[in-house]
Amino acid sequence: MTASSQPTAPQDINLEDFETKHRSGTWLNRFVFALSVFLAVAHIYINTIATLPELWVSAFHFAGFGILCALLIPAHPKWQDSKIALFFDGAIVFALIGMVLYIVFFEDALYARGVTFNTSDWIVSSIAVLLSLELIRRTSGWFIPFLIIIALTYVVLWGRWLGGMFNFPGLSVETLLYRSFFSTDGMFGSISRISWSFVFMFILFGAFLVKSGAGDFIIDLSRSLASKMIGGPGFVAVLGSGLMGSVSGSSVANTVSTGVITIPLMRRAGFPARFAAGVEAAASTGGQLMPPVMGAGAFIMASYTQVSYVTIISVAAIPALLYFLSVGFFVRVEAKRSKVIATESDDAVEISQVLKDGWHHIVPLGVLVTLLVQGFTPTYAAGISILAVIAASFLSSKHRMGPAAVIDAMAQGAKNMSTTAVLLVGIGLVVNVISTTGVGNTFSLLITNWAGGSLFFTIILVAIASLILGMGLPVTASYIVLGTLSAPALFNLIAESQLLEMMSSGSLPEAANAVFMLVDPSAIASLAQGMPMEQAQALLAQVPNDFKSMLMDQALGAQSVAMILVTAHMIIFWLSQDSNVTPPVCLTAFAAAAIAKTPPMRTGVTAWKLAKGLYIVPLLMAYTPLIGGDTETLLRLTLFAIFGMYALVGAMEGYLEDKLSIFARAIALVASVMMLWPHLALWINCLGLAIFLVLFMIGNKSYKKNM
Repeated sequence: MTASSQPTAPQDINLEDFETKHRSGTWLNRFVFALSVFLAVAHIYINTIATLPELWVSAFHFAGFGILCALLIPAHPKWQDSKIALFFDGAIVFALIGMVLYIVFFEDALYARGVTFNTSDWIVSSIAVLLSLELIRRTSGWFIPFLIIIALTYVVLWGRWLGGMFNFPGLSVETLLYRSFFSTDGMFGSISRISWSFVFMFILFGAFLVKSGAGDFIIDLSRSLASKMIGGPGFVAVLGSGLMGSVSGSSVANTVSTGVITIPLMRRAGFPARFAAGVEAAASTGGQLMPPVMGAGAFIMASYTQVSYVTIISVAAIPALLYFLSVGFFVRVEAKRSKVIATESDDAVEISQVLKDGWHHIVPLGVLVTLLVQGFTPTYAAGISILAVIAASFLSSKHRMGPAAVIDAMAQGAKNMSTTAVLLVGIGLVVNVISTTGVGNTFSLLITNWAGGSLFFTIILVAIASLILGMGLPVTASYIVLGTLSAPALFNLIAESQLLEMMSSGSLPEAANAVFMLVDPSAIASLAQGMPMEQAQALLAQVPNDFKSMLMDQALGAQSVAMILVTAHMIIFWLSQDSNVTPPVCLTAFAAAAIAKTPPMRTGVTAWKLAKGLYIVPLLMAYTPLIGGDTETLLRLTLFAIFGMYALVGAMEGYLEDKLSIFARAIALVASVMMLWPHLALWINCLGLAIFLVLFMIGNKSYKKNM
């Protein structure tokens, strides 16, 4: 089994494999290369200089990358290089070109007719939706097209047949096609705009970094930093995947690019093959959590929450660090258990030499961060950083980027973007249906009812939904759909939990009392002194929904409310990653298993165990101010979270510095809970830390004695 044989997520498809295996004609390869360069140049122009209507740009974006997908990926494996395939693909190419021209030249005519469709409007808009379905089917199978068809038919057909809260009276097919094609709500709405601006520019930036040799520098830097640590090769995988993820934002790409080095390295050092593959899969999954790129999640999250991109990536840094540390703890424990003391001498790399040879790769990242902090837009910062990559490459004699290298990087960036582009455009159809019908609010109410108003059970339901969606949707699409559906419910529950704490502690601001005066004036005195939690819940339940948002703004403050919204989306984004490492569909684990030559499903189970941070950290986000807290609070939370997760790993594995007895495992579990459980007194956290340190020192002494 190979990584390419898996039903890989669209953004992780190796387009060069498709090009060499399915498109062997030289003239076609040259055309694809030229088109890729043209699309890269055109998008750079659009994002920096041009002032074109967004609808035109989105249509061009979809058509250009749709043509790339049509030419690179055959409609069916049996059709490759056949006349049927050439005819079918040629028809798609001309249809996509015609679609763009129609929008440019006939959009005004539609509005002149009072938005009444004529025959050509019907034909072009219908074909555009069908093209989206076909291109997504080629890149990711039938699940997403099937989801889109269900969503579209719900609006015009079967929604009126449903009873209860999901009943929808329906729209005409003409209205649906207008909203899907001509408006900025459907295919060419906000998701498409994010795709052709933020996402493309950062994928292009990543392609330039890789072309400049930054990937080799990241691996060498990781090896130099981890070479003298216990279980060094495992930490190379964790560090390398984390650093690579900050550039690529793709879990499968991280696995394939770093795993070919780290997995053999771990196996030679003495790690079991399945564990080595699991580490690489779990660490690479964290690549999409690592700022500044975070897949496409950071850009979409910024658009959904209306919080700046810089804020998103800054609050994401500590949770990402906690995740990688949690994987690292498993590595250290297994290294102790398997007696992996150090790496082989020929694998050691001197950090001074690595920095001497590759320090210039840090310059573009520094430029990027500086521009973002200074308030420049992400697209502008990415564009300038691309120029910085080219300029910095001339500080080295190995990877100087001349005109040929620059053109190659633009072509590769466009190819890397093609499947993501058609996917995001197609997902816009689903998002449009959700917003048009109000299904998002309905689904949020349903989750709240199922969970009985419990934040914990709501997170569990979201995790289950994300796992199910992740079996057919790539991470970005899964986050978009799930975020649209469940973020409001999660936001309300987190905000209400904080509001209830203020009511029970008597710290509610005076301005918020005006709302409660309308509900129960007699409760004002109790609010000032603090009331029992049950009474606070009953009082809050009496507040009409129309007044709750005003109450939250007055009680929590606009900044806190914004951070709660980011927290809700961040939790969903994190939980959307679990399909990468959770059987039965765990693409990252499958790719790692192909490299390690281990059973894919068993490797998936191992990766799922190692990626426990995907569930622990979101709970910390929900119940503590890990997102948006002040510096002192963040330091305290981070400190206890680090040791708490280490204690939990020891309890799970039955091994810390040495083998733990059943009694010692129970103590480690108790210590973990004392450090991770939210809202415990500081002295309880410190007691848990002291217990863990005693266990650690006893185990370390025993380990040295047995060596």
